[in-house]
Amino acid sequence: MHASTSASTPVAAKNPQPARSLRWRVVDIVVAAVLGVAIGLVFWAWNTVGYAWFIAMDGLTPGLGGLAVGIWLIGGVIGGLVIRKPGAALLVEVIAAIVSMLIGNVWGVSTLLSGLVQGLGAELIFALFLYRRFTLPVAMLAGVGAAVGAWVFELFYGSSPNILKTLEFNVIYLVSLVVSGALLAGLVGWLAVRALAATGALNRFAAGREARREV
Repeated sequence: MHASTSASTPVAAKNPQPARSLRWRVVDIVVAAVLGVAIGLVFWAWNTVGYAWFIAMDGLTPGLGGLAVGIWLIGGVIGGLVIRKPGAALLVEVIAAIVSMLIGNVWGVSTLLSGLVQGLGAELIFALFLYRRFTLPVAMLAGVGAAVGAWVFELFYGSSPNILKTLEFNVIYLVSLVVSGALLAGLVGWLAVRALAATGALNRFAAGREARREV
């Protein structure tokens, strides 16, 4: 009996774990919507604080205002880290942008367009890692991806696109956006997801299960 049990052990150990499904569940859709609305309210609050910071930094050095933009990029990072499915980063960022736009801000419909390109920038980073890695470095890269998306959008969009401004401005703005995306969107987003997971709110998601294993 003992020999038979021992012999079967290595066979069982060789059985591969089932692949993680990338198909969306109903709970994924619901949580994406909830996250999008919640982050949209954060965007709305940041519209005043962040814009004031943006103007102040740009007053010091044109282009340095990009340091204030990171919080507006956080939706894609959090959506990707929590749901871990194709399209999650894009969807959460877009929902958040819509909420911010509908509540009211000075940018109007461009808020939605910004959300699209910023969410896409974060989404491309998660896709690059095949939706399998959700570490802090990946979160920070997703923030950078969203930042680059914002920079490209503003380079060409609007009545006074940044492409009409100096090379120096655009370089400073890009570097500022990248730093802000990595820290305010990537690092802060990663910490926010870990804090949320610690409450048990994400127990039906891989992010929540990882938090339990680390305890």
